[in-house]
Parts: sequence; structure tokens; C-alpha cells
Amino acid sequence: MTVVLFEDERVADLYPIAIGRPAFHISCGGYRLADVVARLGSGVRRIVRPHLRAVLEADTVAFPWMQQRAGGPVLLVNARMVPSAQVEGRLRALAAAEAPTVVRRDGQLVAAVLPPDTAVPPEDTSPEELEAYLRHFDLKPAHADLPLFDYPHDVIRHHLLTLRDNLEHRISVGSYQEVAEGVFAAPGARLGQHAVTDTRNGPIVLESDATIGPFCFLSGPVHVGNRARVIEHAAIKDHVALGHTTKIGGEVEASVIEPYTNKQHHGFLGHSYLGSWINLGAGTCNSDLKNTYGQVNMEYRGRKVATGMQFVGCIVGDYSKSAINTGIFTGKTIGACSMLYGFVTTNVPSFVNYARLFGQVTEAPVEVAVAAQGRMFARRNVVQRPCDVELLHAMFELTRSERQIAGEPLAL
Repeated sequence: MTVVLFEDERVADLYPIAIGRPAFHISCGGYRLADVVARLGSGVRRIVRPHLRAVLEADTVAFPWMQQRAGGPVLLVNARMVPSAQVEGRLRALAAAEAPTVVRRDGQLVAAVLPPDTAVPPEDTSPEELEAYLRHFDLKPAHADLPLFDYPHDVIRHHLLTLRDNLEHRISVGSYQEVAEGVFAAPGARLGQHAVTDTRNGPIVLESDATIGPFCFLSGPVHVGNRARVIEHAAIKDHVALGHTTKIGGEVEASVIEPYTNKQHHGFLGHSYLGSWINLGAGTCNSDLKNTYGQVNMEYRGRKVATGMQFVGCIVGDYSKSAINTGIFTGKTIGACSMLYGFVTTNVPSFVNYARLFGQVTEAPVEVAVAAQGRMFARRNVVQRPCDVELLHAMFELTRSERQIAGEPLAL
């Protein structure tokens, strides 16, 4: 079977977390959709936005299965689909029926099964062209519970719903040693001295070469990625998933942190999503609960969206940084490549220096982001490629309209 992951027109509603990554690379519940569908067939193809193709093509060298073509039926999967062990099983069942079918939700294309040996749409197929392509087949409507991310806060919502089951699935198919009750460690992982673990509500999974410092508290379900480091005296609790090569300290609750991000020092992070290559300065804290204890409403591109959730923290795009003692109000989004100072009382566009407390919000030149990326990559022994620089320039242009913020009122 060949799987085709496709981005549709609604992927723009996932900004800022999908500015610099395809939707199928968003982590949720300790999984990415790209990793989930890789277990379904021997070939995976993708249809993505133009500015992401060069980086994905370069990364294919490390993941050759991403461009293979296999026999059997063709399974189209919306890139915004929630990655989970349950979704994997439902997709497998859908494809096993071998009947040409289509799954839609509120008019959105969720998934489709096409006959064997069908020509796979090319990588530059637009959403409109994909719909026209599907009209060539006699596809019968099918029902399958395959949830999609509609907005960034949905990543947090589904993360809380899926992490425990996903970790239990990881344990069942992986090679782990139970080093303490409910704590499962891959080869090379280390649990520090005097660490306290509570696994009554879910397991704790430590991937290869992950390190938990001494005197830490971990309350499951928790997933700690490859080479991630939890700093001494940290409290990591209740639905936390740390990506590979992260360094995390302080108190973290119910949050997703993508690879290469640092939150080393004291400070609270709760019910939040952090992209990659972020650094939170010492004392940075966010609020994830309104003083009224009411439900949190988010604002995306000037549009109010009710979350139906009482706890929502912050959504932070790739490469953003906070100064020491930064305070982020409830339910705020922070774009990519921005610098934060003081209190963050409004949503923050991409590529800005945000210091509203001091009356200053200015554009951050893309050249500064490129230079900072090179320095960060060098610290982690990652080579800065021309495609990485080109992606930053593309992100800057794609978010230019966000920075039309003159005269914006202070919003509490």
C-alpha cells in the first residue's frame, strides 16, 4: 500500500505551528502523523505547500521511505489528522476493505482509498486539483472516526486525550526495560538519583539516551524523547511530551515541546505547545487558566474561536525566544522567529521584537533570524543548509501581513 499525505487549504488555520513544518510533522500525544502512517505501508508520498518542499526533499535522504512507491491500494490521508494508535488502526481497517471509498467531515476531505496501481498525484497538486482527481473514481462514502486538527489549540486537546494510549502502544511494540514501576526506558536512558515518579495515571517512557536529572518529579503519562535532558529538580507532570534533543527544567504540565527546544530554568509552562528551536529565558511563565475560571477563547488572524476548554496556555512558533521573567497571558499565540520581553498581553506576530510593556513592537529582520539559526545549529552540531535559510525567508514573506500592527490597542 502507498500512503499519500496531503495538505489542504485549512492547513493555514494551524499557523503559527504549521508555518515552517508540514501538518503531518506536528507532534501530538508523543507521535507525528508521518510516523504513524509509515507503519501502514512500504511507501509514503506527500503533497505539501511549495515553501516546504526543498527541506523535505533534503530530509528524505535520512528517511528514504518517504518517497517510495509500493503496490496495493493508494490511501490518501489528510495531513491534519490526529496521530494516534487508534487512528492507525482505523486507517488500516479502512484500507483493508479494499473498496474505493472516501471519508469526509463537514465537506472536508479526510481520507480516501483508491484502487491498486493508481497513479499517485504529484507533490505540487493543489487542493482543487486533488478534488478534481478524485472525481475520476467511483468512490463510495464511508464513515470512520478520523479526527482532524482545525486550530492550534486542538493539538493540546487531542494530546490530553491520546498520550496515555499512545504510550501504552509504544511500550507494546518497542524495546523498553521497566526501570521503576510504570517507568519504561530504552537503551541508554538514565533515571537520576532520588527521582520521584507517579505512574498511577499513565506510564513514563524514556527514549534512547534520554536523561532525567537527580531530584526530579515525573507524573505520568510522560514521554521523553531521544537525547532529551530533564534538568535537576524539574517537575514534569500530567501529559507532557518532550521531543528529541530538548533541555527542560522548572515546572511543565500538559504540554507538547518539539525537538531542539530549551526551557532549562525555573518557571511554569502549562497546557501549551512549543515549536522547535525555541528558548525560554529563566523565569518565563505562562498562564493557562483565566482568573474567572471560564472557558478560553482564542484569536486566530483576527477571528475569535471558542475552544470549549478551561485550560489553554500558549502556542509558540519555531525559533521564538523569551527574555528572563517574561510573562505570557492565557491563550496567546506567538509567531515564529519573534523575541519576547516583559508581559505578553496580546497575540504576537512572527518576526517581531515584542516589548509592549516598554511601548515597542518592531519588525525583526529575517537576516537576524538566519544568523541566529546558524549559531543555534552549530551548538547542536546541525549543519545549516541553503534550504533551511530559504525556508526562513519564505516564512518571513508568508507572515508579512501579520506585522501590520500599528495602533493595535492593548488587549488583556
